[in-house]
Amino acid sequence: MAADNETRPTRKYRSAVREENARRTRRAIVDAARDLFVERGYAGASLADVAVVAGVARPTVFAAFGSKPALLRQVLDEALAGDDEPVPVVERPWFQPVRLADTAEGVLDAYAEVCRLIGGRTARIFETVRQAADDAEEVAQVWETLLRNRRIGATGVVGRLRDLGPLRYGSDLDRSVDLVWFYNDPAHYASLVLRCGWSEADFRDWLASQLKHAVLPAR
Repeated sequence: MAADNETRPTRKYRSAVREENARRTRRAIVDAARDLFVERGYAGASLADVAVVAGVARPTVFAAFGSKPALLRQVLDEALAGDDEPVPVVERPWFQPVRLADTAEGVLDAYAEVCRLIGGRTARIFETVRQAADDAEEVAQVWETLLRNRRIGATGVVGRLRDLGPLRYGSDLDRSVDLVWFYNDPAHYASLVLRCGWSEADFRDWLASQLKHAVLPAR
């Protein structure tokens, strides 16, 4: 007769404390990497540097993320989303006003606020990636992904606008997407808020007005 432990299904042991500690460690690593990448540039911040600032061993950084490019992608993902929860941007509460607005002007007002929020979190790290992309192939790939994802976001906004009424360029949706993609660049936040000292409210209002002028019919 087989012993009980040979027939009984094994149960995977999970420790809430262990999982929380692991998450805190990942959080410390991502925060350290973000600050070092912005301060020293991508090439100037090694995984060993990240480990020192995060207060962990270098093998811990490697075990958590596998490589420096993977850590950079995680930094960007969390900057865009605001946290490490696996929830798409379009499903997050702060994006819902874009989806729920019932006028084209309302959509663009809400989207300008989204761009302000994302710009505040990503402008510096986006610039770091842009500069590093010229010298590191793995970063160039990350940069191209950022550009594509911004265009996907612009396409979604234009689709919502089209559902609500006519666009300035009619059936030429690519032109409208081009313009929204141009204006959703966090570099505008970096230039006007970080460098020129605009208030965030002024930036949001300016961006909303530019988007409306660019893609909605003239009145």
